[in-house]
Amino acid sequence: MNFRNYELVIGLSLVLFFVSCAILSPYIAPYGENERFEPYGHPSLSHPLGTNDIGNDILSLLMYSCRVSVVVGFCASAIAVGIGLVVGLLAGYFGGYVDEMLMCVTDTVMILPKLPLIILIGAYTGGSIRTIIIVIGLLWWTSTARIIRPKVMQLREMEYISASRMLGFGSREVLLHEILPNILFILVSKYMLTAASALISEVSLSFLGLGDPSWSSWGLMIHMAFTRGGFVNRLWTWVLSPPICIMLFILGLMLLARAFERRELSAMAEVMV
Repeated sequence: MNFRNYELVIGLSLVLFFVSCAILSPYIAPYGENERFEPYGHPSLSHPLGTNDIGNDILSLLMYSCRVSVVVGFCASAIAVGIGLVVGLLAGYFGGYVDEMLMCVTDTVMILPKLPLIILIGAYTGGSIRTIIIVIGLLWWTSTARIIRPKVMQLREMEYISASRMLGFGSREVLLHEILPNILFILVSKYMLTAASALISEVSLSFLGLGDPSWSSWGLMIHMAFTRGGFVNRLWTWVLSPPICIMLFILGLMLLARAFERRELSAMAEVMV
């Protein structure tokens, strides 16, 4: 097994692990999300990572908090990549005025200060999960459009695309059946990268206390550890376990993105030949 396969296997294993924790947390967590024990408990056999300030089992909270990270990351990424795909396809295929207009909109959105804007909207709206997903999705599509556009411009000049046009296929058929299948790997790569970026944005909001307080999240756990005695009581498992989970989840997404990007480059080389 070569290094590229290791990237795919490790990345997929990490992502599937956290997705499984998010889906199965009510069944595999040692304790319920609202069960209370002795507060500020240090690691023990019954509580491997200890308990927090109100007596919640930290290991169980990590599993329940995984749900927000998975939902925000994947749902916001789906919106962003979907918008970026449509913009990149139309701009790259039709060119001319359509390209100029869409790229003008893309550049305008790209220069917006995204994180401060999300913080402002989160503070104003209360930071609900739905709002965070929509805002991230509407702001994070520009890089996808910028990457898809030159790929489409390159593909539209290929001989098999010209042959499809000569056979009478319309723009819709060419885009959906000829061009889109040849950029799927780069789309998956961008989806993983955007999910990682969305996860970091949600964690940043929750860490600042602007996330949805009705949902447990890794960012909220870090916020609570900083403000409610995690350092003072030397509960390092409470302080460090959420950042470690964030790091491993993002590592898995990044490895998957690299693996699919390499496969996309190989596929593009075959198309060029």
